[in-house]
Amino acid sequence: MAKIKYYYDTETCRYERVKTSNFDIFLNAVGILFLCSIFGFGFSLIYDRYFPSAEEQRLANQVKVYQEALDKLEGEMSSIDEMMTVLQERDNDIYRVVLGAEPIAMEVRRAGTGGSKNLFEMLENGAVQEESIVTVEQKLKNLKRQMFIQTQSYDEVAKRALEKEDMLASMPAIQPVENKKMKRLASGYGMRIHPIYKVKKMHRGIDFSAKKGTPIYATGNGKVVKARKSNRGYGWHITIDHKYGYQTLYAHMSKFDVKVGEVVKRGQKIGEIGNTGSSTAPHLHYEVRYKKRAVNPIKYFTKDISPEQYAILLERASRETQSLGYSE
Repeated sequence: MAKIKYYYDTETCRYERVKTSNFDIFLNAVGILFLCSIFGFGFSLIYDRYFPSAEEQRLANQVKVYQEALDKLEGEMSSIDEMMTVLQERDNDIYRVVLGAEPIAMEVRRAGTGGSKNLFEMLENGAVQEESIVTVEQKLKNLKRQMFIQTQSYDEVAKRALEKEDMLASMPAIQPVENKKMKRLASGYGMRIHPIYKVKKMHRGIDFSAKKGTPIYATGNGKVVKARKSNRGYGWHITIDHKYGYQTLYAHMSKFDVKVGEVVKRGQKIGEIGNTGSSTAPHLHYEVRYKKRAVNPIKYFTKDISPEQYAILLERASRETQSLGYSE
């Protein structure tokens, strides 16, 4: 029951009843409704913030599932990426170095790589599924690119390995005559006394003294590019091209067992020692040339002698003795 309100009238000196108008009732009702609306809106905001709706809860659960799946995929791709890095480093630091191939810059190998975005960040941008798929596809694309580069590199390494095997078989690597006791080396590479003029002159090979008819062997795989019979200079001599810039020359021979154009193997007999051309005694003058320049053949006896025997050869080759012949 509503309370009846009174006020004191000073003119009549008595209490008079307060009369409420319809306008006052309207204003009071509007004020009450306004306050209720404000309180209702505030409670709604609080509820929405701390008590998500069923649809929001469903979307949050879906995002969580997406995030867990993406995290798992990220972990797997990270493992693959780490493995790829190990393979790339091993390829650059071992395989390509051993086989003489230029390393591939890691910037080239790994260009365009990058991580994926967080799904909750993408949720705020309104692109959960689309961007997550795009970022994963981009990372997979980068991994495929790295794998393609690595495959190309391994193809090159395999080719180099075959070439390396052929090169090792082709390079001069044994003595051209049988010399187990290391006593047949008569004159080494360098300035030596000329056998005729008796003055020091550059000797571009080494001399092996032996009886006429002693077998001469090819020191590496190759092709005979010259088999010339001459009465001066090198005398009867053979030149073998071993590819990769290497050639060997065998001079002062008495017999040829091969002809021009013939392919020979390391250790194959190509002829016999003689005393032809500018020679003062039966011997073999042997030269190794790399890129058309004579080099010391003593450095290429690596296959058929021990370190101790090699030391003996080095000592004998260093003696400034008289050469047994001279070149053209």
